[in-house]
Amino acid sequence: MTDDIVVIEGDGIGQEVVPAAIEVLEAVDADFRFTSARAGDAVLDETGEALPQETYDAVAAADATLFGAVGETAADVILPLREAVDSFVNVRPAKAYPGVDALRPETDVVFLRENTEGVYAGHENRLSDDLSTLTRVVTTSASERLARFACDYIEERGMDGFHVAHKANVMRETDGRFLGAVERVADERGLETEPVLIDAFATHLPLDPGQFEVVVCPNLAGDILSDLAAGLVGGLGLLPSANIGSDNGLFEAVHGSAPDIAGQGVANPSATILSAAMLLEHLGYEAAGADVRTAVEEVLAEGPRTPDLGGDATTEDVTAAVLERL
Repeated sequence: MTDDIVVIEGDGIGQEVVPAAIEVLEAVDADFRFTSARAGDAVLDETGEALPQETYDAVAAADATLFGAVGETAADVILPLREAVDSFVNVRPAKAYPGVDALRPETDVVFLRENTEGVYAGHENRLSDDLSTLTRVVTTSASERLARFACDYIEERGMDGFHVAHKANVMRETDGRFLGAVERVADERGLETEPVLIDAFATHLPLDPGQFEVVVCPNLAGDILSDLAAGLVGGLGLLPSANIGSDNGLFEAVHGSAPDIAGQGVANPSATILSAAMLLEHLGYEAAGADVRTAVEEVLAEGPRTPDLGGDATTEDVTAAVLERL
């Protein structure tokens, strides 16, 4: 069966790393039909809207989307696109790879981030010249849905528990609801949970990342803490992610559009190619996804490497090396 994949390069280095990932997807044993769509700053300048309705509709109807990066319009693009695929969880692995100069080489942690609510629900108001408000949204249903995904995730990997990052000691009603729902679902499944305060986690992770494997997080906390983990493994250029819905998915590198190096041909394609590996696994091509991940890991270990990792290779050089190993 042919899977329909929407491809959104976006702005900046998205236009360089996404084509690299498409080359990799075309090299594996899978049947894909690719459709290009547009979004981002350049589209806003050209059309007056950062996310055209036809792009939203194409993403909603596809089997999966590979997304690059956008600049100033990020909130206007990525949040609606996550809604388009009904993404209730953002899966963000942060792993240190052999050969990469990592601050903490033992780091290998996966963040499972609630992806629909929290402070990113968009309920902001300017009430006066002096006062603005932001309403945080937490529901039992969304928290339980994330918890069920987390339980499935760790059971598939032969694990027996996970950490839950929270701030229920201060945000008693919202984070209290989140923590209680996650713990309740895990307990019903016979799995262990270990709550950890978000601020304490931000201290413990750099000091001893090896104690964490899977961390379930509220929306904002997952965004911030996974970026913290990126600093331990060599930078955002190494972090892929998957926005998972019931029947759809949106796959993107965690890094942004990097306008300072855009157009120079030196962007690191690793995170986007690893995101493509997650896309493959999501669509049932587990062996192909594992092969892509292995190829990227070998290139990271042996080179060539782009300047962000201390090398002088181009995006094209790294992509060719991955394809050679495939």
